Amino acid sequence: MTIPPQKTNNEKESGWVKIFTHLGLIVLAAILFAASFPNLLFKNGVPLLAWFAYIPVLLVIRKNGVLACAGWGAVYGCAAYSIFNYWLGAFHPLAGTIVYSIYLVFLSAVFALLKLAEIFYPKRAYLVQWTIWLAYEYLRTKGFLGYSYGITGYSQWRVIPLIQIASVTGVWGVSALAAFPSFWLAAALRDLRLSGTFRQKAAETGRAVFLFFQKEKISAVAWAAALAAALVFGAVSNRDFSSFPTAQIALIQHNTDPWEASKAPTTRQINEAYRNDLAILKRLSDEALASAPKPQLVVLPETAFVPRIYWHTNYRDDQNSWLLVKELLEYLSAKDVPFLIGNDDARMEPAKNPDPQKKYRVDYNAALLFEKGQITETYRKLHLVPFTEHFPYKRQFPFIYNALEKADTHFWEKGEEATVFSGPGFSFSAPICFEDTFGYLSRNFVCRGADVLVNLSNDAWSNSLPAQNQHLSMAVFRAVENRRPMVRSTASGQTCAIDPRGRVIAMSPPFSQAWLNVEIPIVSGNTLYTQYGDYFAVFFTFIAVILLLSGAVSCTIRKTRKG
Repeated sequence: MTIPPQKTNNEKESGWVKIFTHLGLIVLAAILFAASFPNLLFKNGVPLLAWFAYIPVLLVIRKNGVLACAGWGAVYGCAAYSIFNYWLGAFHPLAGTIVYSIYLVFLSAVFALLKLAEIFYPKRAYLVQWTIWLAYEYLRTKGFLGYSYGITGYSQWRVIPLIQIASVTGVWGVSALAAFPSFWLAAALRDLRLSGTFRQKAAETGRAVFLFFQKEKISAVAWAAALAAALVFGAVSNRDFSSFPTAQIALIQHNTDPWEASKAPTTRQINEAYRNDLAILKRLSDEALASAPKPQLVVLPETAFVPRIYWHTNYRDDQNSWLLVKELLEYLSAKDVPFLIGNDDARMEPAKNPDPQKKYRVDYNAALLFEKGQITETYRKLHLVPFTEHFPYKRQFPFIYNALEKADTHFWEKGEEATVFSGPGFSFSAPICFEDTFGYLSRNFVCRGADVLVNLSNDAWSNSLPAQNQHLSMAVFRAVENRRPMVRSTASGQTCAIDPRGRVIAMSPPFSQAWLNVEIPIVSGNTLYTQYGDYFAVFFTFIAVILLLSGAVSCTIRKTRKG
C-alpha cells in the first residue's frame, strides 16, 4: 500500500496565502467595478476605474484551473453585485437574494469560459476573452432575466464626448472601448508575481507592459485609434439645438413612495395618505402651470396616483377610492393642458383572469394621457421587472411563485403595444421606470415616430441616491442612441431633462417636492443605432461563439494527435 505524500507546513501555508491573495484580488475587482458607477462615495461614479476594473479577476483566472475559476466567478458575481446594487433589498425582500444569486451563477459560467479561452488560445487569449465579456454583457440583458445594471459602458455616462459613439453602436461600443484596457493589461501582467515589495512590483509591471507592447502593439494601436475616432466623432457631432423647434414640458416630483401608503395599518390612514399625495401633486402641478413659458404637457411619475382611475370610474366598488378619483378627474377637466399620469390601469378581463372572486381584474402598469379629464391614449408597460413585477412560470416553479406572493409581490400584466402619444405639437412615448434601461424599447418607440422620450419612474423605495443615479446613467444613453431628448418625472429623483447628446440640462434636487418646467429640442432623423439596433453587440456575440467552438475543436484535435 502506497501512502500519499503529506503536505508540509510550508506548502499548506503557501496554499492559504494563495487563496487569500486571490480572494483579495476578487474583492478589489468587485470594489473597482462598483466604484465605476454611481455609489455612496462618488455620486456620479469614477468612470476611469472601469477601464481597469477587470484586471484583478483576469489575474486570478490566469492562476487557476477551470473549476477553480468557476468558483471564483461565483464569489465575484455575488460580491460585485452586493456592493454595486446594495439597495435592492429595499425594493423587495427577495430582490437582493435573487439578483446576487443570478450573477453568482452567470459569472461562474463566464469565468470558466474566460479560462477556456486562455487554454484554447494561449498566444492571444485576451482578445477572445474581451469578445466573451462583451457577448456576456449583451446576452444578460435578454429574456426574462434581462438586467442592464452593471454594463461597462454605462459607467461612462458623464464622459459626453466618448458616449456619442452610442448613436452608432449603442452602449456596446462604449463598453468595448472601456473594457479593452483591462484585458490587454491583464495579458501583459499574466506572469507577474503576486508577492514582493511595492517597488519590485512597480518595476516588474512597467517592464512587463513594455515587453508586451512590443509583441502586441497592433491591438493596442488599433484600440487607441478607435478611441481617438470615437472622441473625434463626439466632438464633430456636437450640434447646437438652439434653432430647433421646442417642446415645453412640466415634470412633477412629489417625493413620496406611492406604495408606502398601502402599508398603513388602517383603511382610513391609507386613504388619508392617498389624499395627501393628491394634494401635493395638484399643488406642484399648479405651480408648474403658473410658470412661464406655459407648459404644453404635465407629467406625473410612475403610479403617482395609486387609486385605479379607470377601474373606480367604471366599477366603483370602493367609495373612498372613487371619491379620490372623482376629485382628480374634476381637477384635470378644468385644465387646458394635457396630463400624463402613471397609474394602475386595472380592467375586467376574464380571459386573462378567470377568477370571479377577484372580479376578473387584470392590472397593467400604465401611463395614461388625460385631456380635459378624459383618457385619450394609454401605454401599458411592455418590459416588466422579473420576479417582482412579473413571473410567467407559475406552473413550472409553483414554490417560487408562492414565495413571491407571500412576500407581497404586486404582479402586473404585460402590455401589447409600443404606444406613441400624439402630444400638443410633438409626439412622445413613455417608457416606464425599468424600461429606460433597455435600448431596444426606446429605439422601437423612436422607429414608430416618437419625437420625445418621457420616462415615468419611482425609485423612492430605495431611499438611495446611488440607486437613482445608476438608473439615470442608463437613461442618458437612450437619448444619445436615438438623438432624441428625454425627460424624466420621478417620485423622488432624478427628475430631469436630457438633451439628444446625453447632457442633463435641468434637474430637480433629489428627495424633495419639486417641479421642473423644461424646454427641449424636437429633433428629426434616425441614427445608425435607431435603424439597425444592437447589431454591434450581436456581431461580438457571434464572434465569441465561433471562437469558443473552433477553439474547442482545435484543442480536441491537438490532444487526440498527441494521444
